[in-house]
Amino acid sequence: MGTRAFTIQNPLPQIFQPKKLGQRDVLSFPAGIKPLLKGSTAHSPPGSKSLSMSVIIPAHNEEYYLGKTLEALHRQTCRSFEVVVIANGCSDHTAEIAGARIAKGHLLIFLDADTLLNAKALEAILAEFGDSTAAGTARGVPDVPNLKYRLLYGMKNFVHRTSIHHGSSGVILCWKRHFMQTGGFDEGLEVRENSELIRRLKRFGKYKYLRDVTATTSMRRYDQRGCRRMMWLWLKLWIHSLFGDLHQRKYETVR
Repeated sequence: MGTRAFTIQNPLPQIFQPKKLGQRDVLSFPAGIKPLLKGSTAHSPPGSKSLSMSVIIPAHNEEYYLGKTLEALHRQTCRSFEVVVIANGCSDHTAEIAGARIAKGHLLIFLDADTLLNAKALEAILAEFGDSTAAGTARGVPDVPNLKYRLLYGMKNFVHRTSIHHGSSGVILCWKRHFMQTGGFDEGLEVRENSELIRRLKRFGKYKYLRDVTATTSMRRYDQRGCRRMMWLWLKLWIHSLFGDLHQRKYETVR
């Protein structure tokens, strides 16, 4: 299936430039996104010689969530960034890799299509993610005020903040040059591929948990599969990753 990449540069309501990578049909955006994508000329923000950041969003049939994700980016206080939305039908990381290749920003922000960043997120990332940092993530927040989810994400944030585990919560931060040198995501992995990428990125520098950047993520996977079941699954996968090979494990997609 063809891969389509659409680069949206600031200001988001007026600027939209499609870049077609495949030979298939053009991506059909849902009604909720159309107000954000008007005009036909793309350029860097006024006063900047180059884009500092590229936000890469893989859109695997995520039309229900993508509109809100783009709206949250439109509210960012930092304006020196571009948004690269990648659409393909693959379950691997072809989309993210394609997005990284065409991205113009030096700093890559891989953002799940169902994850919302707080208004000052990109400003905080630009200030805190320095040259000595090679990989990082944000503070995860569940999108529903449920006690079990708050406890779950509190525990997840704790292991990231204390470096017990170098993982991600809907967001992965890295420098483009490091991403390309590592070869990007391991396309043979369907589970724990984010942690594997971060592990390889750490040879260039340290891992950082950005507390001031909040990533509010959909809990639909936990709702549909059950919180205890998901926690047990992630625990088993973590243990398996320490002593075995995860390339044969498959990931069940939930929309």
